[in-house]
Amino acid sequence: MFEPGNQYWKFRGKHGKNPAYTPDELWKEFTKYAQWVTDNPLLEEKQFAFQGVVTTHNAPKMRAMTEMGFCLFADISPETFRNYKKKNDYLEVCTRIVGCIYQQKFEGAAAELLNPAIIARDLGLKDQHDHTTNGEKINIINLGDGEKPDDEAI
Repeated sequence: MFEPGNQYWKFRGKHGKNPAYTPDELWKEFTKYAQWVTDNPLLEEKQFAFQGVVTTHNAPKMRAMTEMGFCLFADISPETFRNYKKKNDYLEVCTRIVGCIYQQKFEGAAAELLNPAIIARDLGLKDQHDHTTNGEKINIINLGDGEKPDDEAI
């Protein structure tokens, strides 16, 4: 048992485990991930017919970078990466990593190398249309069955 008034907890120099990566190591791991994404495109099976002979070919397709993909590659949990983002020492490198992932997806979608609709949703991009008249909301006329609007109401 502990003796009353002990202060053994003060002997511990730090609390929690050491981070898996320093900020520099995290950036190096991200550059390895980015190279892996480039070196390992997705393969789409395509078939071609020429003079009655069908040939199958695997066409390379761009692989989108993702935070989850990076976490799996780096063998860290998404929660660990979120925690890195909150630490001052890691803020710059995490911001750069997130920016690189965003830019790669954006450019891939803009060039239609990635599905633009899926990437736009993932990046939080949306096309907004203002459906107003002279800054006012459009008036909606509620008609009963068989009623026709007056010329003045239109």
